[in-house]
Amino acid sequence: MTMLLMALAGGVGAATRFVTDAAVARRSRFRVPLGTLVINVTGSFLLGLLTGLFALSSADSSGATLKAVIGTGFCGGFTTFSTASVESVRLWLAEGRATGFGYAATTLVLGVVAAATGIGVGQLLG
Repeated sequence: MTMLLMALAGGVGAATRFVTDAAVARRSRFRVPLGTLVINVTGSFLLGLLTGLFALSSADSSGATLKAVIGTGFCGGFTTFSTASVESVRLWLAEGRATGFGYAATTLVLGVVAAATGIGVGQLLG
């Protein structure tokens, strides 16, 4: 049952990524792919929040299922390391090394900060 729920959550995550990326792209005036950046930073925060909420809790089966469904399923379907990598290389080739490297570095730094913030908030709420 957990696998089925994870697969469904992954599909919802992927659909949410598609809608979010399209919405951000419509509003963006920048040449860098802000949609993927927003998605990965938001997903990092959500996964950090989930980790922080469950870090101090007991490992009962319902908590483990929820972590797997949201963390692996939804967040796995929502975030996209491969697209961020391809977009970094595309920017490197089209806009120059500084732009490509800057996009990759920004994605990495903001993702780590968002995850750490999510863990902190999760621990405060949990």
